[in-house]
Amino acid sequence: MNKFLFTLVSCSLTALQLSAQIAGNINNEPYAVAYPDNMINVSYPSGTATYLSVKGMANIKPDALVAIYAVQQTGKTVQETNELMDNRIREVEAGLKKFPEVKVYTDMITMVPLYELQAEKKLFSKKTYNEVPAGFELKKNIHIQFKKGEQINEIMKVLSEFEIYDLVRVDYTINNIDSIKKELISKARAMMLERIKNYEMLLGDSFSNKEKNVNDGFKLYLPTEMYRKYTIYQNTSLGKNLNPDRINATYKSSTNFYMPVSNKDFDFVINPTLLEPAVQVLYELKWSATPKVDEKKNNLLFMNQNGELKSIPVNN
Repeated sequence: MNKFLFTLVSCSLTALQLSAQIAGNINNEPYAVAYPDNMINVSYPSGTATYLSVKGMANIKPDALVAIYAVQQTGKTVQETNELMDNRIREVEAGLKKFPEVKVYTDMITMVPLYELQAEKKLFSKKTYNEVPAGFELKKNIHIQFKKGEQINEIMKVLSEFEIYDLVRVDYTINNIDSIKKELISKARAMMLERIKNYEMLLGDSFSNKEKNVNDGFKLYLPTEMYRKYTIYQNTSLGKNLNPDRINATYKSSTNFYMPVSNKDFDFVINPTLLEPAVQVLYELKWSATPKVDEKKNNLLFMNQNGELKSIPVNN
């Protein structure tokens, strides 16, 4: 019996250890494991009676992505600065031509003069420093459109050859968003009708003679919005003879990770398995049924010229 209990406890501890291992280091980041409040929440229709709700979500692979890189160039004159910038962009465009579906657009940002301080000696006073023109700084953005997410690695290699590293953002595009919304509506509608029938069977009553209302709404999240900060967890064990006041903590690297809307609170999910960041479309359908107010009939009485009381039916 003792052997059986020992085996049972050992298996339980092993299971707990395995669960902790596959959870990841994110558990060591305070508040990071809490899913953000991104749930769609459509208000119920007006009325006080039976309320039903159906929530659906679709994880959609984008049809195209647009990466925006910031480029900065300095030069002694305006002409020199422009020529240096144009040469870099031409070389980038030539390097990206090996990808047939990649498109490039250049966006002008700013052209500003640069200044340096020059000392001015005066005969009867201290030195003063004046700003004098020293050159120019030109800033542009390169927009690069591509089809597959893995292409960004090759694109970065091409841009890094010309000292372009600053990836500002990535935009995601879906071409058939209307058809996706229609699919969500269709699935939610079928599920709602089935749920109404189940409630009628449970209640032993039909909703056909009641006042019904419907409300629905969409919410869309791009992968750019769903990244969270993460600090790599590091811990140092202290010996008995070490003075903690003399220990300088090492820099702990911070990064970001993709944290999509969890599918745990949805009635159905289209494409539930996520391997790469996806566009998430949320939909909620809410339905209510309230008893109809019965029309009350009251009679007004009046006396005619003969002294007889007559009733007049009035509907409120």
